[in-house]
Amino acid sequence: MRKKKQPEKNNILETLPNAYIEGAGVVEEEKITDTLEKNYMPYAMSVIISRALPEIDGFKPSHRKLLYTMYKMGLLNGARTKSANVVGQTMRLNPHGDSAIYETMVRLARGNEALLHPYVDSKGNFGKSYSRDMAYAASRYTEVKLEPICQELFRDIDKETVDFVPNYDNTMMEPTLFPATFPSVLVNSNVGIAVSMASSVCPFNLSEVCETTIALMKNPEHDILTTLKGPDFPGGGFLLIDEAELRKVVETGRGSFKVRSKWNYDKQGGCIEITEIPYSTTIEAVIDKIIENIKNGKLREISYVRDETDRGGLKIAIDLKRGANPEKVMQKLYKLTPLMDSYSCNFNILIGGTPKVMGVREILNEWIAFRTDCVKRRVFFDLNKKREKLHLLEGLEKILIDIDKAIKIVRETKEEINVVPNLMTGFGIDNIQAEYVAEIKLRHLNREYILNRTKEIDALREEISEMEDTLDNAKKIRNIIAKELKETAKKYGQPRRTLFFHADEISDISTEVEIPDDPMHVFLTKSGYFKKITPASLRMNSEQKLKENDEVCYHEETTNRAEIIFLTSLKQAYKAKLSSFDTSKASVMGDYIPAKLQFDEGEYVTHMIVTKDYSGKLLFVYENGKIAKVSINSYETKTNRKKLSKAFSDKSTLVAVLEISDECDIFVRSDGGRALLVDTELISQKSTRDTQGVQVMNLKPNQKIVYAFVLDKSQSESVKKYRVKSIPASGGLTKGLPDVGQMTL
Repeated sequence: MRKKKQPEKNNILETLPNAYIEGAGVVEEEKITDTLEKNYMPYAMSVIISRALPEIDGFKPSHRKLLYTMYKMGLLNGARTKSANVVGQTMRLNPHGDSAIYETMVRLARGNEALLHPYVDSKGNFGKSYSRDMAYAASRYTEVKLEPICQELFRDIDKETVDFVPNYDNTMMEPTLFPATFPSVLVNSNVGIAVSMASSVCPFNLSEVCETTIALMKNPEHDILTTLKGPDFPGGGFLLIDEAELRKVVETGRGSFKVRSKWNYDKQGGCIEITEIPYSTTIEAVIDKIIENIKNGKLREISYVRDETDRGGLKIAIDLKRGANPEKVMQKLYKLTPLMDSYSCNFNILIGGTPKVMGVREILNEWIAFRTDCVKRRVFFDLNKKREKLHLLEGLEKILIDIDKAIKIVRETKEEINVVPNLMTGFGIDNIQAEYVAEIKLRHLNREYILNRTKEIDALREEISEMEDTLDNAKKIRNIIAKELKETAKKYGQPRRTLFFHADEISDISTEVEIPDDPMHVFLTKSGYFKKITPASLRMNSEQKLKENDEVCYHEETTNRAEIIFLTSLKQAYKAKLSSFDTSKASVMGDYIPAKLQFDEGEYVTHMIVTKDYSGKLLFVYENGKIAKVSINSYETKTNRKKLSKAFSDKSTLVAVLEISDECDIFVRSDGGRALLVDTELISQKSTRDTQGVQVMNLKPNQKIVYAFVLDKSQSESVKKYRVKSIPASGGLTKGLPDVGQMTL
């Protein structure tokens, strides 16, 4: 056999602008951007428009195909059927595998508890939305039918209220939307991840949504928060009242809500029972996190945790050790585990095939416009039916004039094909009316039957007139929508499952690992270097390593659980836990505080305060002779704030900060050669940290306070001649008084 001559490579390369690859032949060149646009973009658009995002009726295409199939199977009023039957029938509309269709059904089922108002009445094991590991049974074991609320989804669907399109193989028609009589898009949650965008719609209470929609139709400026209190999750729990965040979600469609679990304490068993958890988590995730924190030593009060969920509902049992406070343990659990979690909202919904992020107000306005169109189409459908009926009865009315004539025409017409034309000629009626008259049974050709039928004419004309007026009157259309919303809310509304809690109910409970209360020595140098040294280490080597020209200005014995307050040159206070510093040695320089606590530029430490429980008082002594008495607890904060502004007054230079636990004597000396001894009871306490205090010592111009000390009783006795009984006072001359460096204080 003769072989066909193959074209030469060179000829191909000369005639075509493409590459020749051995074994592959001619390969056409194409830019990667063109390939992506041609292949990936159609896929992305398909996912966005036909799969992942819900539309204004509240459903994705997969949900809609499944529910419509069940509706056509007669499962709205009939008995349950095997889930496998429904899955098989749904494949006529949904070209996907049976497992994907069944998973969609599981989420819509009452048994799964994923929806506030389930659409599928289920029998059998459908798993639980709040459990990661609880698997649902196969479709051959479970049975389903439609819930009664689906009547509101399919009401008047056969009256051309929505558009229908052919299915994927053109064998049947399916609706593009459901003519739902309530805003189902906000009543049941919907989450979807598309390409480059996602949607997350939280559920709201049906009664509240219907009430809000009615109010919005009456007043477009209606304050939605007065009727829509917040999300209502199927799993219950408690929602944090945050009006600002709720208003943000209502107006923009974006934001998040904090939800925490519901619990009770069984005193007899010493056990916390969790009965409701946030919608965004699962039992297994909660238990795993609790166990992790027990191992980390952050939940030492818990001895055991177990899942006691059964047919009665969700329950997580947490056994406490003897003496544990259940309230404090729960506050810890809220902080450390998903027992308090956030639900993020992103109301991205398809409107006319275009994804759009909308707030609640805009969504409801879009739904009202959609529902208005549905009602108009229904009224128009009924109007045409009544017009057709009226037209037939008007023809029948003309026969009433002479029934005998009609019988005669029919009897004397030789050919059947001429009966209708002869009736049209004899009575002046059109073809449709004549056909109707010709089809009347012989038994009905009597005056009584015809009179009874024609009595409907006046009522029909009145109904037609009313329908025509309704179509032209937007207010009447909205009244119809409002009436249907009220009926739906009354029939299917239910009390809120998710209740509320306030921000002040969240306690600032420390969740850190328990810190050993070991004794410590703390040192601070003038240059701002800080050391924490154990007594044993200090005994071995007490000689401090310091920077050149530096010296220790503060030394105190305390314990590792103490807190340190550093006062700075910019009148700020920086707080730190002593346990956050590494244990040091005398032979190292220590931590440089401005760097460790991230001071502002040019800021340095001026004073340091060590406290364990924020008890006691501070005396701020200023150069201008004023002293401010402030409680140490004014530096205590409920949150873990590290930096406090306005830590003390900036009106004068700070000379000393004296820490006292009770009233005592202090000795104050000026550079004018005067001193005074004053009882701190004479200095009134102030409530603000940056107070200027009260004038204690009267100073002459250009004079200032140079130092101040707290004295004990024996020391006070040695300088008692300087005691003053009232303030302000000038004090006494210090001639012969030892200098501060020579006094043993």
